[in-house]
Amino acid sequence: MKHILLLISYLFIISGSVQSQTHTITTGKYPYQIVDNDPLNARIYKLDNGLTVFLTVNKKEPRIQTFIAVRAGSKNDPSDATGLAHYLEHMLFKGTDKYGSLDFSKEEPLINEIIRLYEIYRVTTNESDRKSIYSQIDSVSKIASTYAIANEYDRMMSYIGARGTNAYTSNEQTVYTNEIPSNQIENWLTIEAERFRNPVMRLFHTELEVVYEEKNRSLDNDASKLWDALSRGLFPKHQYGTQTTIGTIEDLKNPSIQKVIEYYHQYYVPNNMAISMSGDFNPDQVIEIIASKFGAFKPGVIPEFVPAVEDPILSPVEFTVYGPNPESLALAYRFDGANSREADLLSMIDMILSNSAAGLIDINLNQDQKILEGNSYARIMKDYSYLSLSGSPREGQSLNEVKDLLLEQIENIKTGNFPDWLPEAIVNNMKLRELRSFQNNGSRAHAFVSAFTSGQDWEYYIGKINRLAKITKQDIINFANEKFGNNYVVVYKRTGEDPNKIQIEKPQITPVEINRTEQSEFVQDIKNNVSDPIEPVFLDFSKDLTKTKMKNDIDVYYVRNNNNELFELYYVLDMGSNEDKRLPLALDYLEYLGTSELSPSEISREFYKLGCSFSVNSSNEQVYVSLTGLNNNFVPALNLFEKLLTDAQPNDSALSNLKKDIFKIRADNKLSKNVIQSMLLAFGQYGPISPATNILSDNELRNITSSELLEIIKSLTSYVHDVYYFGPVEVPQLLSDLNREKILPETLKPLTEKVIFQTAPTNRGKVYVVNYDMVQAEIFLLSQKGLYNKDEVPIIQLFNDYFGSGMSSVTFQELRESQALAYSTYAYVSTPSDNEKERFFIAYIGTQADKLPEALKGMMGLMNNLPESQSSFIPAQQGIISSIQSQRIRDAEIIFNYVNAQKHGLDYDIRRDIYEQVQKMTLDDIKRFHENFIRNSSFTMVVLGDKSKLNITELQKYGDVEFLELEDIFGY
Repeated sequence: MKHILLLISYLFIISGSVQSQTHTITTGKYPYQIVDNDPLNARIYKLDNGLTVFLTVNKKEPRIQTFIAVRAGSKNDPSDATGLAHYLEHMLFKGTDKYGSLDFSKEEPLINEIIRLYEIYRVTTNESDRKSIYSQIDSVSKIASTYAIANEYDRMMSYIGARGTNAYTSNEQTVYTNEIPSNQIENWLTIEAERFRNPVMRLFHTELEVVYEEKNRSLDNDASKLWDALSRGLFPKHQYGTQTTIGTIEDLKNPSIQKVIEYYHQYYVPNNMAISMSGDFNPDQVIEIIASKFGAFKPGVIPEFVPAVEDPILSPVEFTVYGPNPESLALAYRFDGANSREADLLSMIDMILSNSAAGLIDINLNQDQKILEGNSYARIMKDYSYLSLSGSPREGQSLNEVKDLLLEQIENIKTGNFPDWLPEAIVNNMKLRELRSFQNNGSRAHAFVSAFTSGQDWEYYIGKINRLAKITKQDIINFANEKFGNNYVVVYKRTGEDPNKIQIEKPQITPVEINRTEQSEFVQDIKNNVSDPIEPVFLDFSKDLTKTKMKNDIDVYYVRNNNNELFELYYVLDMGSNEDKRLPLALDYLEYLGTSELSPSEISREFYKLGCSFSVNSSNEQVYVSLTGLNNNFVPALNLFEKLLTDAQPNDSALSNLKKDIFKIRADNKLSKNVIQSMLLAFGQYGPISPATNILSDNELRNITSSELLEIIKSLTSYVHDVYYFGPVEVPQLLSDLNREKILPETLKPLTEKVIFQTAPTNRGKVYVVNYDMVQAEIFLLSQKGLYNKDEVPIIQLFNDYFGSGMSSVTFQELRESQALAYSTYAYVSTPSDNEKERFFIAYIGTQADKLPEALKGMMGLMNNLPESQSSFIPAQQGIISSIQSQRIRDAEIIFNYVNAQKHGLDYDIRRDIYEQVQKMTLDDIKRFHENFIRNSSFTMVVLGDKSKLNITELQKYGDVEFLELEDIFGY
């Protein structure tokens, strides 16, 4: 209880009074609202046309996170045109009548003809007639594309130094995101105002094919099947369950551009939109610019959305879905929406069940090894919410047994069988989590997006934690007994062939022109509007961090936290599973161990009470032992941490269960597409012997003992290691605390000699294929490119940005925009983690299996013939310059950057070289690099896909095709 009181006293100080009230400030030209005790000190404006603007200042770096949110999503789609909101999101990247076009007066009638043809196509049922109409659409689209300039929006964003350019559509929101330098506010707002003024539906049929690819990816995703089924069960009447964001296959096959345009006019109006910004700016100046750019937009009459009233769920609703991935289940209960008291109680119950440390599922099921893995999740939406519980079975365990164990945790809440201190600790840890997240501009700006799109006013949204603090244990018990019964939906995800498996067939598409060498006048105007440059700030390792020593001559790297009272502490050992393959098992075992004084569950709960957490992880090359949390509790947390590391007690029962779980996980990994893909990629890089296959054999795993693993755990800090610290205490106090609390031998042991795995030659013309039941094919091309060379870092950075990274790269433009061959594609030269490792050129494309010949031809064409475009080069170059100018490496990142530089033989910030040299480079430098480094390269190709759908003859054109079994790539 003492620890809880310490935590409360600090959090009362940082959270201030629990009373909040909204005030309107009218002293300036644009009135705005503020809320008392707002942790973001935000201003909320509403322009005369209804546009909501959320501004929160954070001066940590000269960058700004921006979101433009539309309060409409898939629930607003017409029932006969699902997926429409998502279409429109894609089309908002295609330009307007002012950019994205060479000559809109000639392009417009062609686009209108395409719109007309699609309206005929969508109501035509005769297959021969449909093919004829689609052929006309394809033909007119090809002509129209000769007037289109693809990716001008993305190029402009690259040019102004934006990062994270993207968008997403969900149930009730469509959100457009960019992170921009603080000197580009006017340019960004000019671009965005034009973007939303009059979007043109150009290059529609190739973008629709990209959406097909996205749909096919979802059809290959077992998790999507499970959660879609859960939504259908929870919401049989409401669009949350009757419609998906991507839409039905039938609607995707029969799109209506006219309905997309109507949707835009209905919902993309200022009184249904918000601009959210967090970062380094003057809010008085910014609101002036926003008003000048968006103030002329006309408000509209937003169609009223009347939520369907769902019938009560009176008995369990069951669904079963199938797919190749491991078995799992999810069950969920339905509740009221975001503005209800139910949503608050739901959030509290979610954390009582699962908070990653001291929840009922965390302790009773995960730590006690009753199931393989379990968690809970509260989804709070505007009209309804739900609480889901999900889990994966241990070997020999049925999904029904997992379900019963999850339901037992609900019963524990109903009977009050959870600690009295837990609700208060949850509130305090939520305050800490908020404190951490609000250091980040993305979290700050996104908080308002969530409030706006869910219909919560800002005072209510930020008051949530204070409302939760008033909820008593008895409130929770009463609510659980009232609301949780047999009124749930459960979905069993079983391993097996999906009887409903379908895919969208590939239409015949003529590659469109993308005119990458052209540029509109609007884009040129943006380039001509030059902002005052931001001066870059490079790390000075002699000043930005302190290097000192603690006892036993251990190196300590220190950076002071001047922002808040949180700390991060790391013990880092330069050895990992490469050197000792028992390490991952030993560190996993630690989770289930107690000390001579405390049980495993008591340790988890003590850390949670302290507002601290620990983790111990092993990579191939290093061990990271970390402790993070509230600095007031640094010493007791460190004491508990050290006791666990040095006084861990054996738990043979837990080890036996852990071994069984690992065998189950190994079997499950051979069912998981993502794991198989990762192992196949490692095989392509290394062959059968790699860091990925360097694991304990089945016999070694069976025979390893508790004493052997405890010896590893207790000796971790007996080896030479470093300490990293980011926090608020001064160096002398830190060293005093560490020297007093850290338990060490008299002499530290030397590290084990490094083990280096040799990469496999990529000049043998090999094509490795693994068969997997899926709609798509995943293809990687790998080519060795020698050891790290600091002198090549700048040109590699520029080449990667120009050639294969992001939506404005030539790879993306050619393979996705022009030929519609993929939803996702990229190519880059990797940077190894140190000087002794091989670089690789890696190219990827994920495509429908029946598009494989065209996809490979397109990708290999780019390898050997570089598309040259000055209008693509300049944004890539300027984007790097602007990004470095506005980037600020701070906090614990300073330490990790220093260590990374040391591994590459550097004693300075490599960004200085990139910044100075990229400014001097030209497109000719890119051409020379491509000619000498990429063109005519030899590749190893790895392919994951359904063997029956793959064109093996086509693959044989690229090398000797070898079909691998899972045992070949997993090593077991």
